[in-house]
Amino acid sequence: MDIVNEILEKEQKKAEKYKPITVEKHLDVEYDLGTLLVYDTNDLDSKLLNANSDRDEYLQSLSRDNTQLLLNKIWELPTERIDEAIVVRLPQPTTVLPRSKPVPKPKPLTKWQEFAKAKGITKQKKDKLKWDEQLQKWVPLYGFRKAAAEKEKDWLIEVPQHMDPMTDMYEKKAGEKSEKVAKNELQRLKNIARSRKVKIPRVGLPVTSDKASATQLSTAAVVAKASTASLGKFQDKLPKEQEARGKGVHELIPGKERKRKAPVPTPQAEKQNNLNLIDKILSKRPKIDMEKAVSHHIHKEQTQRSEEKKNMKPAKGKRKVKGGNATNFSAKKPKAGKGQRNMNKKTPGRKRR
Repeated sequence: MDIVNEILEKEQKKAEKYKPITVEKHLDVEYDLGTLLVYDTNDLDSKLLNANSDRDEYLQSLSRDNTQLLLNKIWELPTERIDEAIVVRLPQPTTVLPRSKPVPKPKPLTKWQEFAKAKGITKQKKDKLKWDEQLQKWVPLYGFRKAAAEKEKDWLIEVPQHMDPMTDMYEKKAGEKSEKVAKNELQRLKNIARSRKVKIPRVGLPVTSDKASATQLSTAAVVAKASTASLGKFQDKLPKEQEARGKGVHELIPGKERKRKAPVPTPQAEKQNNLNLIDKILSKRPKIDMEKAVSHHIHKEQTQRSEEKKNMKPAKGKRKVKGGNATNFSAKKPKAGKGQRNMNKKTPGRKRR
């Protein structure tokens, strides 16, 4: 009996840990099962919220009760079993949730996807390996092992009879592969431009009948002329040539836009534009290059000094002698100053031997 009582006590303690699934509320609670939301309009207990010790326990118990109510409401919906799991189909949500950004649009289909959808072509999963009869082994459909298998398989390529026997078939094959890669990349960019509604210049001209019309021929001539680096700016016109007219001419020629006439301004706008132009002209100051001005002034002074030296008269009593040396015969001997007089006097000192 003691063992039975211990087991019952343990089970009772475990049961005390879990709260009952029945929850009572004073007011009704609103549900939105589509978004798994519960609106509890009952008032909160202000005393328990203000108490620091019981606040967390009160909020936890409140959130637990509301979650239990939501789960009870979900179990009332019809259930079904899928792969050993019980599944509930939620109804459509009634609450509109706000978004910071708009809902992303579905990715537009490419030309091939549209064609496959119209024809009912479904995508089939391909195997990663394929049996090669020539190599007698399994070869992957992509990757570096595929390239190594191709090299091993095409160790010798036969030159067709209609081609030059000196043609490098390996180089030709590599060129064809690069062309395919470029074509796929161009098609990918076209799909992106078409999804973003970006206009792309057309290549060539569509001819509906056997013979092209005059408009198509003139458009083709304009496009051919604009295929230069200068967009036909320096190309000479043919005799009796007229500019092509049509909706697609400006789309075909990059950089060419239609000339739009400016609207006739009102008298007030014209007056204001003229006043702004006058203010702009009067507010401008001439730009002065200080280094250039200083060098110009120095050069002017040097030329002026050289001219003054040339025009200066020679002093009185000077004569020009052959040889270019001039002597002054009327010049007086300068008087001796104090320093010179002292030097002429004999100063006491040792006698010379």
